[in-house]
Amino acid sequence: MTYHFIDTHCHVHFQAYKEDMDAIVARSLESGVGMITVGTQSSTSKNGLALAEKYDGVWCTIGLHPNHLHAQSFVDEDEAPNVNPPPAMGELEGALIKTRAERFDPDYYRELAKHPKVVAIGEFGLDYYRLPPNVDLDHMKADQAEAVRAQLAFATEVNKPVVIHCRDAHADQIVLLNEEIANGGLARRGVIHCFTGTVEEAAAYNEIGFLVSITGIVTFAKNLQEVVRQIPLSQMMIETDSPYLTPAPNRGKRNEPANVADVAAKIAELHGITVDEVARVTTANAVKLFDLR
Repeated sequence: MTYHFIDTHCHVHFQAYKEDMDAIVARSLESGVGMITVGTQSSTSKNGLALAEKYDGVWCTIGLHPNHLHAQSFVDEDEAPNVNPPPAMGELEGALIKTRAERFDPDYYRELAKHPKVVAIGEFGLDYYRLPPNVDLDHMKADQAEAVRAQLAFATEVNKPVVIHCRDAHADQIVLLNEEIANGGLARRGVIHCFTGTVEEAAAYNEIGFLVSITGIVTFAKNLQEVVRQIPLSQMMIETDSPYLTPAPNRGKRNEPANVADVAAKIAELHGITVDEVARVTTANAVKLFDLR
């Protein structure tokens, strides 16, 4: 495999790319960027696999995101940041998130997991940031914990690593991961995607064998820059979370996997090393964790 970078978390099969998906994938591959396109519910998991089947250098994950446990609609202000002047509405289309209520169905995902292009289970996890309408916090947390336990057990069953989405919930997330590990599960461990936690939280994940993945947020968030400076490169992967979280200087525009180079450049600057070294280590981490072939 000859990819310089691996964008370990993107959504290039989402509706934000309905007009130019193949062009975006081709541009990224031609620039030396392989990618893992990530499922967030039953339909996007199936569609992500369909895309991965078309291309060498594209893999996928399957899973149920916590925001899809309850119906809601929102534009995430962190994923579509305010810029001056405001971007055209079309540029923010990808940040409009609509969800329907869904429950994790292991029988459905088991069939998808048999495909060699499915390299992980996720993204799933805990998200205490956004409260769905007409759902109280305790009920939401209970639903999320149930879905996490089901998907952790499923990942153990199919022997794949996990891609964890965690927002404002690291303490509870680590408890659930430790619970599955203590039961003999998660042999292949996983990654905390879009990590924005503390140095101490990164160390806690490192202690149980989890990597953390860094997005374009690192190009503009000073607090995250200080954290990333202290995380060993051996624990890191890089991602875009496309179409969201576009790195500086293009914030407010639709993101794409090729922009993972900007994430790598900022990490190189923070660690005082070359971009090639960031590429070498993070790509090796991705190949090992996901068993990319």
